[in-house]
Amino acid sequence: LFRFTVKRPFSTSHSSVDSKEIKKFQLLAHKWWDEEGEYAALHSMNDIRVPFIRDTLLSMNSNYHLGNPLSGIKILDVGCGGGLLSEPLGRLGASVTGIDPVEDNIRTADQHKSFDPVLAKRIQYKSSSLEEIVEESMETFDVIVASEVVEHVADLETFIKCCSQVLKPEGSLFITTINKTQLSYVLGIVVAEKIMGIVPEGTHEWEKFVPPEELERLLESNGFSVKTMSGMLYNPLSGSWRWMESTSLNYAVHAVKAGARAQSHTTDTPPETDIQQRSATAGT
Repeated sequence: LFRFTVKRPFSTSHSSVDSKEIKKFQLLAHKWWDEEGEYAALHSMNDIRVPFIRDTLLSMNSNYHLGNPLSGIKILDVGCGGGLLSEPLGRLGASVTGIDPVEDNIRTADQHKSFDPVLAKRIQYKSSSLEEIVEESMETFDVIVASEVVEHVADLETFIKCCSQVLKPEGSLFITTINKTQLSYVLGIVVAEKIMGIVPEGTHEWEKFVPPEELERLLESNGFSVKTMSGMLYNPLSGSWRWMESTSLNYAVHAVKAGARAQSHTTDTPPETDIQQRSATAGT
């Protein structure tokens, strides 16, 4: 086995990691697995984001095992935090690598994983930024998941480029994030942080929220084709999430990286593709 030396198409001195964000999450690193605490909304988001990822991947692949439907699929969970999404994906049979720049998050994730011998084999965690693993992981993963991450990165274009580099041709990228609207400011910051305390004050900066049009443009210009974009709504009273048509608050995206042949023909301005607007009726 020999390795090719791959020249990196851009400098990674341009980091997507925001040091202010790291300090913020450092303080809460021990609280990830408290289902009633600061991360309660992320725990309940698993009820819709896990089936969305699972069902989308199964619809693209007819060859799967009933007990472990994601068996044989290599997933990179970027900004994995304490492993809230890595663990259910591992339970579905996937081989998961979780990365996070906050070392204390990785310590928490590792410790929690160790309670389950099955997960201990399927999941590996690493304290790292996405840029730091690009060179060793070129076209390594079948799937990348970046859930509630892109609204915290310093440079979104660099982040998307790196996602493309570590993803195999025809691999899937799943993103959930918050739109940049007046409504998201009022509900996502004023109500959620300042009034109801659903998430700790200062968790989000409205300026960093990402409109779906901008995210789609960045994905398309970096060799992705957006397949699904669906709105998500959190009900703070029931503590539950559901899908909705409107993307004015939270939304989820599934995009597929171009295949090897298509990549050799891509130009800097790929044709606009239709977004398949659908209310993702992901399983129960």
